[in-house]
Amino acid sequence: MVDTLGVAVVGFGWMGRVHTQAYARVRHHYPQLPLVPELVTVAEEVPGRAEEAAAQFGFASTTRDWRDVAADPRVKAVSITAPNFLHREIGVAMAEAGKHIWIEKPVGLTVEDAGAVADAVAKAGVQGTVGFNYRNAPAVEAARELIASGEIGTVTHVRVRLFSDYAAHPEGALTWRYERERGGSGVLGDLASHGADLARHLLGDITSLTADTAIFLPERARPTGATAGHSRSSGGELGPVENEDYVSCLLRFASGARGVLEACRVSVGEQNNYGFEVHGTKGAVFWDFRRMNELGISRGTTYQDQSVTTVYVGPGHGEFAAFQPGAANAMGYDDLKVIEAYRFLRSVAEGTPHGATLTDAVHSAAALDAMTRSVRSGSWADVSAGA
Repeated sequence: MVDTLGVAVVGFGWMGRVHTQAYARVRHHYPQLPLVPELVTVAEEVPGRAEEAAAQFGFASTTRDWRDVAADPRVKAVSITAPNFLHREIGVAMAEAGKHIWIEKPVGLTVEDAGAVADAVAKAGVQGTVGFNYRNAPAVEAARELIASGEIGTVTHVRVRLFSDYAAHPEGALTWRYERERGGSGVLGDLASHGADLARHLLGDITSLTADTAIFLPERARPTGATAGHSRSSGGELGPVENEDYVSCLLRFASGARGVLEACRVSVGEQNNYGFEVHGTKGAVFWDFRRMNELGISRGTTYQDQSVTTVYVGPGHGEFAAFQPGAANAMGYDDLKVIEAYRFLRSVAEGTPHGATLTDAVHSAAALDAMTRSVRSGSWADVSAGA
């Protein structure tokens, strides 16, 4: 028997659209899913944007106030894709209203924000899924299994990189993303949150770190109207960029492994250069998001001059079989959000978490808070102390 689940989307910028498209596609890829998401309502404060979403995707109703969603008895699950500074307030309110939540990272601006949403979800007995989409890539799941199996030996060190140029243009508008009060910690929340989650997902808990940050474009023009994504603005009043363009940090893991995490939003010449290299005592594994369906693997007993083999992920890896019939058929970014939607809906159907949870969000936020404390103190910071 298949049941209908009323869903809402709060915030209809680019990520709200991605969530909506994932709801529309999820049953095509997972026909066995016992829940059919029904698009009940979309909340967006920018005039006309919710109505456009309803016309394109078929939402039954629209609102400019997310509080209407919390009070709507038709809505059983909510995607929270609003700006970062609203995540705590909306997440707590939706959980307290008995709604299951699929919330984007970072979950608020601090570890306290993430913890408040996690507590609300736990107390309400609802499910909470977090948008750490890169861990859903079949190649990443295959890498995690490879590491856990011991095929590359004991992990010694990892490098995680997240370089992008989305904020590199000097005419990029001074939106909420660049304000400390509304955007939080800049590239830490935007990209390093993914990096911290990937590092922990692959290698286990991060215990301490030391970090350095920088702002390379200190001023931007204020937008004159509504913005979406990474809009440009020229000729407007200049204002200060308050949060970080760049972060680098050294990591120590509970396992004894070491790591390097580096992220930048103003890297000219880099478009979504995200990935990792994990080295062990007997081999290594490499992943690049731009070649999402490939892994570089070195394993054996040669040690010195040991070769690296390219492996194309296929139906035996992660959720690949739900999308393609054979190895080397490409999957894309939006497919990762379909996997996320599936795991969210499966969590709701079974009452058991699947995929990234609010606990994972708290751990990522603790790492980001530790980076901020390390920069201020100029020394190593204990990650667990902030969790």
